Amino acid sequence: MTTGLVILNIAIMLILIGGLFYMQKKHISFSKRVFTALGLGILFGFALQFIYGPASEVIIKSADWFSLVGSGYVKFLQMVVMPLVFISILAAFTKLKLTNNIGKISTLILGLLVGTTAIAAAVGIATAVGFDLEAVQITQGEVEQARAAKLEETYGGIEGRTMPQQILDLLPANPFLDFTGARPTSTISVVIFAAFLGIAYLGVRRKSAEQAELFAKIVDAFYAIIMRVVTLILRLTPYGVLAIMTKTVALSDFEAIIKLGQFVAASYVALTIMFIIHLLLLTLAGLNPVTYLKKAFPVLAFAFTSRTSAGALPLNIKTQRSLGVPEGIANFAGSFGLSIGQNGCAGIYPAMLAVMIAPTVGINPLTPSFIATVIAIVAISSFGVAGVGGGATFAALLVLSALDLPVGLAGLLISIEPLIDMGRTAVNVSGAMTSGILTSRITKEIDPAVYTDMNHKIEAEA
Repeated sequence: MTTGLVILNIAIMLILIGGLFYMQKKHISFSKRVFTALGLGILFGFALQFIYGPASEVIIKSADWFSLVGSGYVKFLQMVVMPLVFISILAAFTKLKLTNNIGKISTLILGLLVGTTAIAAAVGIATAVGFDLEAVQITQGEVEQARAAKLEETYGGIEGRTMPQQILDLLPANPFLDFTGARPTSTISVVIFAAFLGIAYLGVRRKSAEQAELFAKIVDAFYAIIMRVVTLILRLTPYGVLAIMTKTVALSDFEAIIKLGQFVAASYVALTIMFIIHLLLLTLAGLNPVTYLKKAFPVLAFAFTSRTSAGALPLNIKTQRSLGVPEGIANFAGSFGLSIGQNGCAGIYPAMLAVMIAPTVGINPLTPSFIATVIAIVAISSFGVAGVGGGATFAALLVLSALDLPVGLAGLLISIEPLIDMGRTAVNVSGAMTSGILTSRITKEIDPAVYTDMNHKIEAEA
């Protein structure tokens, strides 16, 4: 009986995928197909949960098959992330227009990423206080206690590490190891390695133009190939979004969500406020936020469903390009945004946890000194946060340990972690794109005509 129901669910999923493929053949826009996939995934997921229940063997086995499409798509994106980060940074140096401004552009992007993360921390603190959130309000079940124990074990690996030691972890002692993504800081290490090669290229270009020109052509050729791979993978986006969203909704524990509804609501209020701040920054820069919303929807929808900033990098860069951001700046902002200044995971979340946990050890979270300390530590700790699932937990461990707060209490939210992580990831990606757009605006590199032209938007057909 179970096998038959699983086959039925798989058949329905295949029919939905067939519908999306038909839309592609009819040249329906990429954005509309992603939006349709998102809606179908939510509806199918709710239907499965309503019929079988989230703990049903039928749903668990069906979701396992759905992962072939959903998780398979994310793995393809993750496959290309490290090569794309590396070649994007290197290509940025070979673009003559960008290399003349490389120091200013890098500083602006980093400043905006870290600055918005500090703002995000303040938003997280204010929201936690406004909703009167405290860790003692959350019931500790077996799952939460197991998660707390695991976090304590993880904390043992970073406990006692000074800030200089944490900064040293960012440096690429073995760049080939970092290309495998073996460390939480691997992405930023690859960025640094690529930057060194780029700086070396600039030196060679001054002394041996012929060799530099050959190197630039090689880099451009590799970049073209990698971007073609990205295009091939992006064609699968609607199918991946459908499968991921169906599985997420079908397996969600809505009882736990209702029980911790206050924290879920507070988190999404904070994330919404931060997203509005991104739009306000664009408005203050003289750019239409509605245009940004329309063009950014596909990448934000993917980030929301997949919960991986790293996997969203190809869409991130393409979206910035569709908004008139030069290739080099888009590459820098997208790549830096994977590991630095993630507004949702490294900004709002650790700050909210710090305010919630502080009263359990007798600290008043409303004192100006505590608030200032949290904001500063969050901003500094935002360097090197992994852009994949679990990055928020890593950021929380760094912040809580720096504040000498019990890290195990961060495990109390394990049952609703996937739901919150969806919004956090979307805000992370929006923050990275906003930094690229604002940097382009400040340096007068942005193309206003492309920004406003709705014909320039993400498509995965080429």
